[in-house]
Amino acid sequence: MIIIVTVICYFTALLLIARITGRRGGSNAAFFRGENKSPWYVVSFGMIGASVSGVTFVSVPGMVRGMDMTYMQVVAGFFFGYLIVAHVLLPLYYRLNLTSIYTYLGHRFGIRTYCTGSLFFLLSRMLGTAAKLYLVCLILYTCVFREMNVPFWAIAAGAVMLVWFYTQKSGIKTIVWTDTLQTLCLFVALIFIIISIAQRLDLDMQGLVRTIMENEHSRMVVFDDWVSGQNFFKQFFSGIFIVIVMTGLDQDMMQKNLTCRNLKEAQKNMYCYGFSFIPLNLLFLSSGILLLVLAGGMQLELPPMNDDILPMLATQGYLGQSVSVLFTIGIIAAAFGNSDSALTSMTTSFCVDILHTDKAPEDIARRKRRKVHLIMSVVLVAFICFFRIVNNKSVIDAIYIIASYTYGPLLGMFSFGLFTRRRARDGWTPYIAMASPLICFALNRLTSVYFQYTFGYELLMLNGALTFAGMWAGSRASSNKNKNYGYQDR
Repeated sequence: MIIIVTVICYFTALLLIARITGRRGGSNAAFFRGENKSPWYVVSFGMIGASVSGVTFVSVPGMVRGMDMTYMQVVAGFFFGYLIVAHVLLPLYYRLNLTSIYTYLGHRFGIRTYCTGSLFFLLSRMLGTAAKLYLVCLILYTCVFREMNVPFWAIAAGAVMLVWFYTQKSGIKTIVWTDTLQTLCLFVALIFIIISIAQRLDLDMQGLVRTIMENEHSRMVVFDDWVSGQNFFKQFFSGIFIVIVMTGLDQDMMQKNLTCRNLKEAQKNMYCYGFSFIPLNLLFLSSGILLLVLAGGMQLELPPMNDDILPMLATQGYLGQSVSVLFTIGIIAAAFGNSDSALTSMTTSFCVDILHTDKAPEDIARRKRRKVHLIMSVVLVAFICFFRIVNNKSVIDAIYIIASYTYGPLLGMFSFGLFTRRRARDGWTPYIAMASPLICFALNRLTSVYFQYTFGYELLMLNGALTFAGMWAGSRASSNKNKNYGYQDR
């Protein structure tokens, strides 16, 4: 009952923020770009919660049991990825004054490449958001609503309906501020969970640090095993490219950056936001070690799935009732901080890239936007239910595997546009973009069968390279010095 009251209070706060930010109307300028008035430090703080998601909140602590603290190798790569986004992609987006970042592909290559990039984003974001919301809905179903005979699909529908309700009027303008509240809740929940574990282990600050550093799972880097998916170089460079595609080439994350007043403020946001991931993920992994130590001391039998470790200890009374409430707030804040912006960005991409509402009168564009926003919400519910049927592994790995296949073509298309002066065949791009993930999937199966090597996150780089190579093979030299900013002949 306490958890249900907590959820109600939390969403009441979100709806209050939505009412305040949307009281001056729900124009397309506010929905898509926040009227370019968002303070960079508010955007930066809010983006932390949006990037973390309920998946990170649950899965990263559980990772420790299977792969120690080697996830920090990926996190180190994240930071350098954010620097690349700040100095390569953000200047381009601001110079072209983009609402949807995939408009660049239309300027550079043509309408077919433009639509292909947008559709790959929509598929990637829909799958990723469904996976993240699935985890939260499953926890709420298992820990709260199953005993009340509430079906899983009803929980999924209710969660998405709440997101739709507080984003449908002012979109990204509202989300910039609701993300701030959600990030704050996430930080508070994480810190209090660590404090609660420390109290049960009777450890002060020095004892906590010593316990973590001396634990068998404290290993952070792997240099000696080139086959391992935890090899430093694989993880580090994968982290760089994960950020480039899942932040820099992702309408969801870039849409928040484009609400800043100017490029310099957007870059400040990216520096601060990128650096904050290092201590934040270190805290998540440290909490994972402490959970294992606590479970060992209490002689608890932990669940086989790593994703279930924190939920079990937090919701079954082992850490106290207050932690159970904080855990609920934390995963809801993290999950909805990610899904609300995802729903808004998918609406933006579909309206601007597919329906071209930016060229329509304001009242017509607004009506179309509201219909698309509702339809995207319904599709999201369907995908959450679908993910519940097919998912059988760690959710965070599943999301990155999905990203490797669907974001790879985006990496190849943008890289070809930015780093070559060649004119690609616009009509070939959809086929190249579809072929690259299929080839990657086949190669992954072959290498696992014949060489006992399974691709990890590096699959993203291979996928992007194949798309790049395919576009190069069908391209020709260009004499147009301004080719990055004008439509090609088609």
